[in-house]
Amino acid sequence: MTALPTSGRAWHLVARPHGWPKPSDVALREVPVAAPGEGRILVRNLYFSVDPYMRGRMNDVKSYVPPFELDQPMIGGAIGEVIASRAEGFAVGDHVLHGLGWREYAEFPAEHGTKVDASLAPLSAYLSVLGMTGLTAYAGLFETASFKEGDAVFVSGAAGAVGSQVGQFARLKGASRVIGSAGSDEKVKLLVEEYGFDAAFNYKSGPVKDQLKEAAPDGIDVYFDNVGGEHLEAAIATLNTHGRVTMCGAIAQYNNTGPATGPRNLALAIGKRLRLQGMLVADHYGLKQQFIKDVGGWLVSGELKYDETIVEGIENGFDAFLGVLRGENTGKMVVSIGG
Repeated sequence: MTALPTSGRAWHLVARPHGWPKPSDVALREVPVAAPGEGRILVRNLYFSVDPYMRGRMNDVKSYVPPFELDQPMIGGAIGEVIASRAEGFAVGDHVLHGLGWREYAEFPAEHGTKVDASLAPLSAYLSVLGMTGLTAYAGLFETASFKEGDAVFVSGAAGAVGSQVGQFARLKGASRVIGSAGSDEKVKLLVEEYGFDAAFNYKSGPVKDQLKEAAPDGIDVYFDNVGGEHLEAAIATLNTHGRVTMCGAIAQYNNTGPATGPRNLALAIGKRLRLQGMLVADHYGLKQQFIKDVGGWLVSGELKYDETIVEGIENGFDAFLGVLRGENTGKMVVSIGG
């Protein structure tokens, strides 16, 4: 029997960032690894997720999830292999999705893990297209935004993990037009040529409002917001009567050090009878079975495409996180730490 590890590395938050997170705000430290207790499993992590929402957890403010604790390992989605089990239903070699990322080893109650099948999809996909980001896109479009066939849809951050799926889901369900914004010409090309968007633009190339108006001459019915700021203001100006907005993220302001400027044209929502609604994926777990059925089918048929940006090595985990905040990822950003 192979000896179990007695220690492993984990990323800790050691200071609350002011503005953009700095390397001095975190530390990669060696921590003890315990053998699993009764009803628990020990997992060697293979992949962990880095996501924009984690920036908010670095602040000591009340939010929908508790902040990261100082001088404690950070947490987030992860996929790993069971290396020791004292829990019924979990065997050594099983692959498990769980919430203790940012570390090499995780020991936790078995009920906090979900077994996944590595033969159905690459393991990293359970952190992306078949995981939280995929369900966020699915729920935010179909439930929060009440998408219906024939809607014209605009997605910001459209080459990211969530946005890239929103646009494709809308296309597959009969959108009249799908428009996306991204931060480089290469990503714009990807949206149109690979993901099947009808139009896309580089938001760095000119005012978002002007570029959106050109891409959507007949207006839009749904806006899926991953960015906030100028994008939200442009969408409000372009939305048709009874348009709907899913407010999923506001990455443009996550590192602001002062108050964010709200949309200056919010009064338009009155006359247009717009609906702007925030969404959290945790409110939509009831959709999981339908989500897996639809998305799994589209993946098998080849109708749905997805990309991942894989960063190798736990020591590069914080740089990968900063890369997400800068928009350096195409699709989901995942850190690979498996051997």
